[in-house]
Amino acid sequence: MKKKTWILYLILAAALMALALYARGRIHFNWGVFATQLRLADWRMIGLGVLLISFGYVVRAVRWVLFLKPAAKIPLFSRNWFHVLGAQVIGYTGVALIGRAADLMRPYLVSRRLKLPLSSQVAVYVVERMFDLGTMALLFSSVLLFAPDRATLPDHEKLKFLAEFGLAGTAGLAVLATAVRMRGRTIAAMAERIIGRLSEGLAASVAAKINSFRDGLEMLGSLRDVFSALLLSLLMWGLITFAYLVSIRAFVDSPQLRSLTLAQCIVLMAAGMVVSVFQLPVVGWFTQIGGLTVLLQLLFGAAWEPALGCSAVLLIVTFLSVVPTGLIWARVDQVSFRKVTKESGAQGNNALATEAISEP
Repeated sequence: MKKKTWILYLILAAALMALALYARGRIHFNWGVFATQLRLADWRMIGLGVLLISFGYVVRAVRWVLFLKPAAKIPLFSRNWFHVLGAQVIGYTGVALIGRAADLMRPYLVSRRLKLPLSSQVAVYVVERMFDLGTMALLFSSVLLFAPDRATLPDHEKLKFLAEFGLAGTAGLAVLATAVRMRGRTIAAMAERIIGRLSEGLAASVAAKINSFRDGLEMLGSLRDVFSALLLSLLMWGLITFAYLVSIRAFVDSPQLRSLTLAQCIVLMAAGMVVSVFQLPVVGWFTQIGGLTVLLQLLFGAAWEPALGCSAVLLIVTFLSVVPTGLIWARVDQVSFRKVTKESGAQGNNALATEAISEP
């Protein structure tokens, strides 16, 4: 492990310890109440949350196969389809255990299993991220603008502004995607010239990502494919949203949590995603739990004990529930997480760099 990584871990550990000492004298926390909250929780609802998240990985695999149509036509539930599903499960297990350094495991594993160029799968990954971003922004904005209980949300006017900004951003993303699809090479060259005045390395990286985005969009050969990808994205994020909602409402002994509304859940999801941007191995689990606990207490007035229990359950349901299946699948497929993380990172970056250099 690199020296800088160890230093970062030590700083985070010290910060967590300082935060714990600070909170110890100011937050009245009862571990007995915490245990009672977990015991009284409706674990059937939590199990439903796990099922919803698990089905989300299946939908994600179906969407990835849709992106692969021009390069490889893969029948549903065929051997190659299960290779794509396995890449999703193993890849997200890698992110849970190793952190964001394992993000490129999924395109790397698909490339290796289906014998496709890694650059094409990195392009799929880039487009997938853009669909996720646009879909989440669309859901967030729509719920906050049209939900019946939107006026009861904290800082309603600010959230309304963010929702309108999100819709505008989604529309802008659609316009950008159309422009990149039609004139991707020109846009990449312009971005490289402009950013190159500040940093040549950054300029090459941005140009490579634009070209990867263009390549991914070119895999969507028709308007029907675009709408299919959008519907699959909406379905997947709908599953994730309701997994959050049922897992939170499972804490039936907390009035604030058992009556949490869809709009409140969306706000919590959006804030939680900001907390989880810098996902580190293991340490990131505790920062996510701590961040969600504070959000549940500050935004919705939940007591500390159910808020902590709910945050831990949310992490398990939405993030860690895939780990047992991923470990077993990786064992069957003889995948080493550390080795594949290292290889996928190096080869993925090389694929982007090569593409940037080869562009006219």
